[in-house]
Amino acid sequence: MKKNILLFLFIFSAFYNYAQRTKLSLPAIAAIRPSELERDLKELTDDHFRGREAGTPDELKASVWLAEKAREAGLSPAGDDGTFFQFFSLQRNKISDRTTIRINNESFTLWKDVLLPQTAEANVNAPLLFLDVTEPSQIDSANIRGKAVVIMASREGLNLDISLPERRYPGFVLRKYSSTLINNGAAAIIFIADEAGEKGWQAVLPAVTRGNYDIEGGPNAVAKTLPPVLWFHKSAESLLKQPGAMLHANVIVERYEYPSVNIVGTIKGTDPVLSKEYVLFSGHQDHDGIRTPYGNDSIYNGADDNATTCVAMLAIARTFKAQPSKRSVLFVWHGAEERGLLGSKWYASHPTVPNHSIVAVMNADMIGRNNPDSAALLGASPPHMNSRDMVEMAHEANREGPKFLIDTLWDRPEHPEYFYFRSDHLPYARLGIPAIYFTTTLHDEYHTPMDDASGIDIRKLTRMTQWIYRTGWKIANRPQKPRLVENFKLER
Repeated sequence: MKKNILLFLFIFSAFYNYAQRTKLSLPAIAAIRPSELERDLKELTDDHFRGREAGTPDELKASVWLAEKAREAGLSPAGDDGTFFQFFSLQRNKISDRTTIRINNESFTLWKDVLLPQTAEANVNAPLLFLDVTEPSQIDSANIRGKAVVIMASREGLNLDISLPERRYPGFVLRKYSSTLINNGAAAIIFIADEAGEKGWQAVLPAVTRGNYDIEGGPNAVAKTLPPVLWFHKSAESLLKQPGAMLHANVIVERYEYPSVNIVGTIKGTDPVLSKEYVLFSGHQDHDGIRTPYGNDSIYNGADDNATTCVAMLAIARTFKAQPSKRSVLFVWHGAEERGLLGSKWYASHPTVPNHSIVAVMNADMIGRNNPDSAALLGASPPHMNSRDMVEMAHEANREGPKFLIDTLWDRPEHPEYFYFRSDHLPYARLGIPAIYFTTTLHDEYHTPMDDASGIDIRKLTRMTQWIYRTGWKIANRPQKPRLVENFKLER
């Protein structure tokens, strides 16, 4: 009997010691709770925050909410001056209402009669020249130097099977012709709206009237002087084709500066050496604010884009706090992503920890919609893959956990959405930091007021959060940091 008791105690002791040694190797998945994700999601997407538009008090108000939630989750401040906040300035250029557009002596009202889809200064007095672009040789053979070239807009040859086609149509049409016309000396480019242009006129207004944004030193921080691009309604066609007609355009650009902010927190790792390295969890907090009404709603709450990732990061932070990893973990809720990835560009160039200490970036954007059993992992195949190690760990984590069917189409360079280039991992990848991007991709309510909390699949959001956490846990405890792919180079 005594031998049996001793044997039992020996086995129990061995099992207990083994459990103590290995318990940190098992992700604490149960700490990611659907009820907490749903609660946080509803709070962050409430109309109280008015759509969290970057550069407005609404974004700052949501940032304070996130910082307090980060503190409650157990994160230590890792922003500037011992706070959770890293402020930066948005440089905004917008076309002034003092801009004047005339054809001969007839004035056109800005935005109502004429659209200017690019924010650039110009002062042009030039004769109009109509080109029939259904005859390709016309562009090459016509003498267009110093003239305002008039073209009938057309969707022919354009792939508009994309998100928000009405809003993006003028840009697609412009890219089709601009380089040839400008290289050949056109003083201005005028498009006569076709049916698609007329249909999308109101949808274009929120973006073009706001202008463009950048951070200090960025390519759009200072407005350029370029040949103006103008869109007129079909009703102006006869005047624009009139022999001897003249364009008189004085495009004035005004400059403003607004504050935006990144929220940054950290949990220190347990290993005395590896804790000096960081695995960065990335998302963005801003959305589109108040814009074009749909029905009775004009507040773009951005539940999927990207409140889903914001609350997922809070859940992951709570989990790492309860069960720290060997490496330190860093959480950055980026501001002004919708303005052109500006918060992540700022943090990548002004990190609050040594840049070389960031060994991996786990970015997510829109992780709560579409088919419950599928998801996409971008940066998982060439030319977007910059770390095979990270991709393998992400796939392993998926096999162990949610078992999503991985959609590989969105990561292909020929995909018309160019989705890899539209989220906050990109500035880090360009710096040579291993980075991947989790998403459940676009849907019909993307960038509309209908993207609210009621449309989020909480079960899927929970599984996506678990997948991101499992992957990050592997990276944060692996003896070696993820390796970069040799000669990594993006296609654009």
